[in-house]
Amino acid sequence: MPRLSEVDRHRALGLLQAGLPISEVSLRMNVNRTTIFRLRQRLPETDTVSDRSCSGRLRSTTQRQDINLVRNHMNNRFLSASASSRQTRGRNNQRISANT
Repeated sequence: MPRLSEVDRHRALGLLQAGLPISEVSLRMNVNRTTIFRLRQRLPETDTVSDRSCSGRLRSTTQRQDINLVRNHMNNRFLSASASSRQTRGRNNQRISANT
């Protein structure tokens, strides 16, 4: 199922205000009925249709370190990921895994 953009969320709310049932709006927007139901339910609670902020996982490297890692691998294509992780320290001087 595709995610609704903010414009589509406003469009869905407009269709609901025009009197269309949730099932009809969900068919027109090609999303699940619960998506439209939650959107309608969230509007009075938060006064917005935008995504809620989420904490997410903390990044283990900074953006500058990411750029340097890519640059090093482009210059030396035979450099292994484990060698790269040994050379680079993450945030707070933590070791980073080879998968990173």
